[in-house]
Amino acid sequence: MSFRSIFDAPRLRQQLAEIEKKVADPGLWSNPEQSQQIMRERKRLESALGTVSDLARRAGDVAAYFELAREGEEVTTDLKREIDALRALVEKVETETLLSGEHDARNAIVTIHPGAGGTESQDWAEMLMRMYMRWAERQGYETVLNDYQPGEEAGIKSATFTVNGLYAYGLLTSEIGVHRLVRISPYDQAKRRHTSFASVFVAPEIDESIHVDIKPDDLRVDTYRSGGRGGQHVNTTDSAVRITHLPTGIVASCQNERSQHKNRERAMKMLRSKIYEFELEKKKAVSKKLEDSKLDIDFGSQIRSYVLHPYRLIKDHRTKLEVGDVDRVIDGDLQPFIRAFLLMRREK
Repeated sequence: MSFRSIFDAPRLRQQLAEIEKKVADPGLWSNPEQSQQIMRERKRLESALGTVSDLARRAGDVAAYFELAREGEEVTTDLKREIDALRALVEKVETETLLSGEHDARNAIVTIHPGAGGTESQDWAEMLMRMYMRWAERQGYETVLNDYQPGEEAGIKSATFTVNGLYAYGLLTSEIGVHRLVRISPYDQAKRRHTSFASVFVAPEIDESIHVDIKPDDLRVDTYRSGGRGGQHVNTTDSAVRITHLPTGIVASCQNERSQHKNRERAMKMLRSKIYEFELEKKKAVSKKLEDSKLDIDFGSQIRSYVLHPYRLIKDHRTKLEVGDVDRVIDGDLQPFIRAFLLMRREK
């Protein structure tokens, strides 16, 4: 994707018109692979055209305020607000131009695990989960909590959720790895400083348009009673499903639905996505394997540090970006870190 592809509105409208013709063809829906690809492309084009319209409108508003200022009107506050909004939109567009990977436009499946450290690390893992859900909310994305294993005292033992939205996976690839927290522990009566770790793993949500060969004999399916968050989903039957892919050890769980059948269906979808990402990483032959971020949740392996004591600073160890407004970031403002990571990846 490039700036030209985003701002060439006539070409985008022509492409969308061609897509609409295909959507109107009843025969399209007999081919799930093709229909899903076409619907994703329609969504991308509609989003791009919406961005073009928004840019034009905001640029027009800024020009109008400048005209009012020349006529002697006091518009400084309004003008600053519009310029800030236009700048944020341009940065969003620029970030999207950095997402050219095959699966960057897909939904994202996020899994979070605490490191060693008991309650402290489990609490940090839950803080990360909340941070990503708040980030998704800021982006206008939908989140679906698939699996949630609460800690004994606080926090989580693990959680998996899906972020539904255009470019969710491409943006969240910046978060894959170990996250380190330094703070005065609220669980330590002596009020000592603690260092905690949690790992974040992200996979693209794949569908029937991508074939992943999974043999039934390679699967172990366990059922158990739903629990944890979402009281309306908790019941007394073994509706929750955990599927283990024996050759790789990859596990996918879902307890969000009342129906065991629906939980199994969603767990299989997550498993296919995780296995697909696993195989991609093997083919890339990178030195760091897919599960490193899960196995080495300790010192020396973190991608980002969140220091709340004795000073307040968040630092990304890959891009060297530092942000002092810790509360803003933990409340979901991750765009500076995501953008810096994507720019670094392009330069490499």
